[in-house]
Amino acid sequence: MHIVYKSEATRGAHWQRWLAQHAPDIQLHIWPDIGDPEQVELLVAWQPPENLMRTFPNLKALLSVGAGADQFDLTQLPPDLPVVRMIEPGLTQGMVEYVTFAVLGLHRDMPRYFQQQRAEQWQTHPIRTASQRRVGVMGLGELGQACLKQLVSLGFDCAGWSRTPRGISGVRCWHGSDQLGDFLAHSDILVCLLPLTDSTRGLLNKQLFAQLPDGAALVQVGRGPQLHEADLLAALASGKLSAAVIDVTDPEPLPAGHPFWQHPAIWLTPHIASATQTDSAVAALLDNLRRYQRGEPMVGLIDRNRGY
Repeated sequence: MHIVYKSEATRGAHWQRWLAQHAPDIQLHIWPDIGDPEQVELLVAWQPPENLMRTFPNLKALLSVGAGADQFDLTQLPPDLPVVRMIEPGLTQGMVEYVTFAVLGLHRDMPRYFQQQRAEQWQTHPIRTASQRRVGVMGLGELGQACLKQLVSLGFDCAGWSRTPRGISGVRCWHGSDQLGDFLAHSDILVCLLPLTDSTRGLLNKQLFAQLPDGAALVQVGRGPQLHEADLLAALASGKLSAAVIDVTDPEPLPAGHPFWQHPAIWLTPHIASATQTDSAVAALLDNLRRYQRGEPMVGLIDRNRGY
């Protein structure tokens, strides 16, 4: 079987060597070396080339190297072409670590204490236990459920919201637009792990912030276009929100002089919450390739109607 990899070259070279050792029947070509394009069945990429089907006339599926597939313009892909996002343990663990770090930091008032340190101010504030802190996670897929499992183990009062009904042990779950307000009202710390779709674009705005408890905090690890930046700044200025941890922005990187860079209540990181891990990802890729060869559904197959 012939597949083409089109993304970061160093990782591709490692995957090529790994597959040659563990699956010699699979030929991985690294873009722009595509071998015989008529033999290519699968493309693994962050962004496909233009004229995808003319480049690979016998392509059977497009696989993302990342956890999402929203970077693909689905309108430019054949409607019957399967699109698969990456699900692998290293990527999931990275997100669990980042969300846990962010929630713990917000829970223990670290943004306020860092501001006091810069002002050379020694002042304590009341400490709340984890059981007294309500954490709400928007998006209950693989990453959301893994993060909630960790937060529940730390004793937080956890809730989740998704488009469709879900059941998670130890977590109160809401679903659908009718229940969004109740969910938000019970979220002292709101974690956004939603995929980017037409319905989530611009979702983190003043109308949503108004439904959170006064002084709530935001952890944004979804996608940059979901956040209305001016509304976040206004909510922080008014005290409606106390702090925000932002890992994804629009655009990326943010331009020089953007208000987020120096804002005392914002922790900003350069889209590093989670990343595909080279070794665990290639093993997950091979598992999916074997599923494909056996005619089984691949893990991470997206619903084209939902966009995730």
